[in-house]
Amino acid sequence: MPLVIAMDGPSGSGKSSASKGVARALGLRYLDTGAMYRAVTWWLLENGVPVEDAAAVEARAGEPAIASGTDPDAPTITVDGTDVSAPIRTRAVTNAVSAVSSVPAVRARMVALQREIIGSGGIVVEGRDIGTVVAPDAPVKVYLTASEEIRAARRAKDLAADPGASVTVTQAEQARRDRLDSTRKASPLTRAGDAYEIDSTELSLAEVIEAVVRLAKEHE
Repeated sequence: MPLVIAMDGPSGSGKSSASKGVARALGLRYLDTGAMYRAVTWWLLENGVPVEDAAAVEARAGEPAIASGTDPDAPTITVDGTDVSAPIRTRAVTNAVSAVSSVPAVRARMVALQREIIGSGGIVVEGRDIGTVVAPDAPVKVYLTASEEIRAARRAKDLAADPGASVTVTQAEQARRDRLDSTRKASPLTRAGDAYEIDSTELSLAEVIEAVVRLAKEHE
């Protein structure tokens, strides 16, 4: 199949920066599937839907129109035509997205949209179930990880504007999300058996990008 690079891994592992860097280096499109789940979660919260109630989420999650741009230099995510790139990154959304994304109906809808965007290939796709569910036939699969401490520090830095997002708090929230994502019944976060694992704890962003680009070129 045409080149599809599946980039999976937990929060804070560096997936987004690395995926965009790889897409730029290889002239490919880029898709952040996590942003799609965040967009649905944001809409549900905005509309007062109790996100811990799976039945309520299933009943309403099909209403918002989610659209993702694929330009690695300016990725976009809109809900009903409104840019939600900033609000979907808040702690409120982050702490609710695991509950929403665990609902099978939500995952089914998002996976269908993601596969439509992937189309004939030429794309780097990041998420938690790309190599296992969304694009299991992707020629290049990477599982990007890092130590819990480093991931929490990176995430806390992203949330610097939130005074409550200390590294300690962020690490606790991150551990909860890791547990929920890896134990859910629908498409849990896990490494595909044929994925190449990269631990970014001691690596620079440039080194991670270089490693993935090298893997991609080996499959040309």
